[in-house]
Amino acid sequence: MTGQRRGAQADIALADYAEPLSTTDGRIPGERGRQTRRRLLHATVELLTTTPWRSVTVTDIARRARTSPATFYQYFGNVEEAMRVLAEGMVDEAGHLSELVGGDWSVEASWDTARAIAEGFLTYWEDNRAIFRVVDLATEEGDAELRAIRVRALNAVTVALAEVIARASTDSPAGGEPMAVAGTLVAMFASVSAHREGFEYWGIRTRHLIDTQARLLHWAVTGRPGPSGVVGRAPLSDGYLSATGLSGEPSPLVKGSGVASSRKVY
Repeated sequence: MTGQRRGAQADIALADYAEPLSTTDGRIPGERGRQTRRRLLHATVELLTTTPWRSVTVTDIARRARTSPATFYQYFGNVEEAMRVLAEGMVDEAGHLSELVGGDWSVEASWDTARAIAEGFLTYWEDNRAIFRVVDLATEEGDAELRAIRVRALNAVTVALAEVIARASTDSPAGGEPMAVAGTLVAMFASVSAHREGFEYWGIRTRHLIDTQARLLHWAVTGRPGPSGVVGRAPLSDGYLSATGLSGEPSPLVKGSGVASSRKVY
């Protein structure tokens, strides 16, 4: 997964997890029906990147997907149900992060593994930024189901990391309870990823954020410092950079907005 951005934020890999078991009336859709459902989910993500969550309507989604509200209701009972399908997809994608965590932590490979995890977590968050934003807002409003989905997504990575820490040949210098260390590190990754654009606004480059997080992770797992200097390749792939407008220069601010006009942070 490392460095393999799959396109613009709204262009998430819906096919990986959005295959329906049945329509709302119990029918099993064919390939054309599955493509329609994926278009509806894709349109939902696109709208979530530009529209307040509670303002997105079935009509908006259907129009964006070039179909009708009646077709939407064949696959989802309401906008909230479509959102839950997308949120469940985050849990599936988190499995790839768990695989990165379970990589090679030998002396020769541990730094590359730590860096790959830091890069991979940021990519994962950027892929799902619009969905995470909605899940976080809904959680604040008391939506227990979406909160549980978010916990499951991050818990998969936390458990995998705790197992790596517990298997380490020496006790972690970050603490004696592997789940506490792992939970703290995952919370760090989530918070930094969620606020990356804010860091950019203050002139902190993403490559530095990745390097710092990789060092903290590497130290917590192995007890060894990372290499000297800001080390590593460009943190995300050229495809990701071209899809999101990222480059090596700081981004100018949109006049009067207080935010960057594009995410050029490397």
